[in-house]
Amino acid sequence: MKVVEINTPEKFNSFLSKQKHSQLLQSFSWGEFQEKVGGKVFRLGVEEEGELAAAATIIKKLLPVGKNYFYCPRGPVGKKLQDSKQAIELLFLEIKELARKEKAMFLRFEPETEYKLENWQIEKTLDVQPSKTMIINLEKKEDELLESMHQKTRYNIRLAAKKGVEISEGGIEDFDKFWQLMSETSNRDDFRLHGIDYYKEMIKTDKNSMRLFFAKYKNKTISAGIFGFFGDTVTYMHGASSNEERNLMAPYLLQWEVMKIGKSQGYKYYDFYGINEEKWPGVTRFKQGFSGQEVNYPGTFDLVFDAGWYSVYKMIRKVRRTF
Repeated sequence: MKVVEINTPEKFNSFLSKQKHSQLLQSFSWGEFQEKVGGKVFRLGVEEEGELAAAATIIKKLLPVGKNYFYCPRGPVGKKLQDSKQAIELLFLEIKELARKEKAMFLRFEPETEYKLENWQIEKTLDVQPSKTMIINLEKKEDELLESMHQKTRYNIRLAAKKGVEISEGGIEDFDKFWQLMSETSNRDDFRLHGIDYYKEMIKTDKNSMRLFFAKYKNKTISAGIFGFFGDTVTYMHGASSNEERNLMAPYLLQWEVMKIGKSQGYKYYDFYGINEEKWPGVTRFKQGFSGQEVNYPGTFDLVFDAGWYSVYKMIRKVRRTF
């Protein structure tokens, strides 16, 4: 068993794609996207008998006064990581050595299962990615999927179709329409957006894995979403809707049509990406209406390499969140 650095997408994505509920945020193209928006990316794998048993995309995040930390979104990934303490420690030891070279204070990671390791300082921290999501099994027949949905959700899907809402795929040339809807939604629902270039680069990075879909009514765009297609899973990343024509229920039809596209192209799962009844009650009710399986991840953890600076970081973070 040994740790290797991986620089080619074929080997990396081939391994990740074989994992159930394939994690888009660990994919090679997501790493390329992160590099475009300012992060340095490292890709490490654990090989056993010449085959990858685990993998991790690690993003270097900059902090003030010349400090930084590592972030491993929705990872490390690999069934062997759940069963093999040796593999976990080997991977983390290599990350620790990389952190020494890059002067990283800690590794923030989001495992599929909680790791119990001795002689490591691991602390639970605030979630970066949602620790609770809802996943729909696309291997069911279409009528079974519809039947399992909440009655109101089925009604809204059919209403949008009956009223003439149409779903189409767009590209970077249609970005302005998407951004306008995102801005409207942000102002209406009072949530913070990333900068405009963040979404642009996301769409531009890989047109096969990051896809933009629109819902239109009488040639007017009234809803839109960015969806990730990777491995066995379609992931709903970002969505927006117009302040006008809200009675047409376009977001319901948009979700359903993208599910059907994913199903027709051989994807097994549809990940709504995040639900939280307390933080996002309206969005959560919308997603739960499609009646998938709720999946809970352990959350976000910090593997500490520099205890002194980590204590300073935590104190500053607490003060900033307070004020």
